[in-house]
Amino acid sequence: MRKDLKITEGIFPMPVLMVATYNDDGSVNVMNAAWGTMQERGVVALNLTETHKTVQNIKKRGAFTVSIADAAHVKEADYFGVESGNKEPDKLTKAGLTAGKARTVDAPVINEFPLCLECEFIEYQQNEYGCGVIGRVVNVTADERVMPNGKLDLSLVDAIAFDPYTHGYYRVSERVGEAFHDGLSLK
Repeated sequence: MRKDLKITEGIFPMPVLMVATYNDDGSVNVMNAAWGTMQERGVVALNLTETHKTVQNIKKRGAFTVSIADAAHVKEADYFGVESGNKEPDKLTKAGLTAGKARTVDAPVINEFPLCLECEFIEYQQNEYGCGVIGRVVNVTADERVMPNGKLDLSLVDAIAFDPYTHGYYRVSERVGEAFHDGLSLK
């Protein structure tokens, strides 16, 4: 028998994305955005309101990065979601993390997160069904520690996902199948 859960945000897992921008003074701003996805190949969609300091920065600079949060930094990732850049001007330093400049866009890369998408701002959309930042992915970088033999190993990224049912974070690290292959046996 099935039971009603009385929630509406029930997609699991939801990625835990660290969106980073530069503030007007050149300092780094980072926010936690669980409401984000690939809109299509090479295009990121982040459901963020214009009141976020991050959105204001993206519009001014025309760029941002999206890092995949990992289990080793769950506390810092959560902090970036519970503290506003409008109130705390230096969240990165307070969290004890560091950043470097992205190779292809005017945005920071958080050094401690192992996987990062560098994005150009395309547009801000707002309508009756939601709002958000749309960006074109122009480069993806990975820390060498998650690339044994020069190839990305997502199990080493140790990504975390947000659980909207109980407000928990979970590891997403074990490969359980081969996409575009395993289902062929049912044809």
